[in-house]
Amino acid sequence: MHRLSTLLFTPIMVCLAATLAPLAVSGKLRVSECNPAFSFGTDPALTGQAQDVHSLRPLPQTNSPAALGYAAKTRQSHDQPASTKDEVKPTAQVNVPEAMGAALVPALAPVPRADKWWQERHAAMNERVKQGAAKGDIGVLFVGDSITQGWEGEGKNIWQSFYQKRNSVNLGIGGDRTQHVLWRLQNGNAQGLAQPAAGTAPKVAVVMIGTNNVSDTPPAETAAGISAIVSLLKQKVPGIKVLVLGIFPRDEKPAFAREKNTQVNDIIRSLDDGKQVYFMDIGATFLNADGTISKEVMPDFLHLSADGYRRWAEAIEPKLSELLGEPASKPAK
Repeated sequence: MHRLSTLLFTPIMVCLAATLAPLAVSGKLRVSECNPAFSFGTDPALTGQAQDVHSLRPLPQTNSPAALGYAAKTRQSHDQPASTKDEVKPTAQVNVPEAMGAALVPALAPVPRADKWWQERHAAMNERVKQGAAKGDIGVLFVGDSITQGWEGEGKNIWQSFYQKRNSVNLGIGGDRTQHVLWRLQNGNAQGLAQPAAGTAPKVAVVMIGTNNVSDTPPAETAAGISAIVSLLKQKVPGIKVLVLGIFPRDEKPAFAREKNTQVNDIIRSLDDGKQVYFMDIGATFLNADGTISKEVMPDFLHLSADGYRRWAEAIEPKLSELLGEPASKPAK
């Protein structure tokens, strides 16, 4: 029965997403004020503290799209512990299209997060992008959540080997969902990159996002959010090649979250047009032969170790170097 309802429900959501995605990209579909419902507290990735994310953690309740047949009683993050300080406040003066987007497809409704550290990291990213737009020297953008942000932690040595010379920019923030990335791209994370004062525009964007949507978002909606991100990148930086990565596997053994991410990946692989957008599912590189994940690769069965980042870099390097039009890099010995 569950499988039947999924088969019937998914096409409806795909059609709805196709209708609302252009609004998300254009900026007409957005929440007027910062929504504390997407607040996740202090980011351990910024403080150096270890993260222990083995289970789904509830967030404060937000508007429930019950009319679509699923009641999202809680919002959950898989990157950050839920904030116990922030109370959900109603969004003021939201017009009809905005209300429809926020209530029906949250993954498509651009929204920031209230956390001070998040706002500060977003501002720092904007400053880095501003510098890159002035020099025209950014080669690659990495867009995502804490797994992307982790290139600055466990993955920093691998980053230096593969991406430092390409003057790559890390646009990952822990705890982010597709809706947060959409807001960031609309609010400075890609500002001025299309027409830099000197040099050239970035050639490639690597996108890996969606695992934080998994707990309460149907796969078709998460996929629609990823599709909107790709469209927005193409709009903000015309000509950029977008390498969309399937959401990485998670959990020690195949379970609910991993299965939902796999369903998302099955949808977003159709984004690959062989011209400007390319899809790669490198999930198998993180798995043992029996489908399990070891702590040596993902210590908490979600975030990557140094070896995990090495596997990521080596898996995408042939395609990335092809898109950049340069020889493949090799890790430093």
